[in-house]
Amino acid sequence: MLYPSIFGENLFDDFMDFRFPTFRDLGFEDVDRKLYGKNAGRLMKTDVHEHDDQYEIDIDLPGFKKEDITLTLEKGNLTVAATKGLDKDSKNEKGRVIRQERYSGSMQRSFFIGRNVTEEEIKAKYEDGVLKLLVPKKEAAKVPEKKTIAIEG
Repeated sequence: MLYPSIFGENLFDDFMDFRFPTFRDLGFEDVDRKLYGKNAGRLMKTDVHEHDDQYEIDIDLPGFKKEDITLTLEKGNLTVAATKGLDKDSKNEKGRVIRQERYSGSMQRSFFIGRNVTEEEIKAKYEDGVLKLLVPKKEAAKVPEKKTIAIEG
């Protein structure tokens, strides 16, 4: 198909390059994607630091209360679960919710910390939206490689 051209350029070049402004162009950025990426609702940002005798685990849980967070230890796996529920159709003194951008729901994350660590040895502290866990380092009990068995008789 032939298009009209003026001075060797396509007449429709400038017209076809027009694009409508987006929210980003207008100065509105997708804040939750900037902070947590695509899976913002299901992700716990975590930092793990290793020390000589323990691991220090810092987990970001902004907006959660201490009562919303549960820690369980099963077969050497430490599971951190957080649940925050809000009724979407609720009406309070502020009025009916029209738009909600704050996270509500549940999320969890597991870490293998070893089978020799007990619940009593793990220290947990929640302050300013950050859950800080101190997990001691424990090596597995060493099993002798070769052991002789005495035979009676």
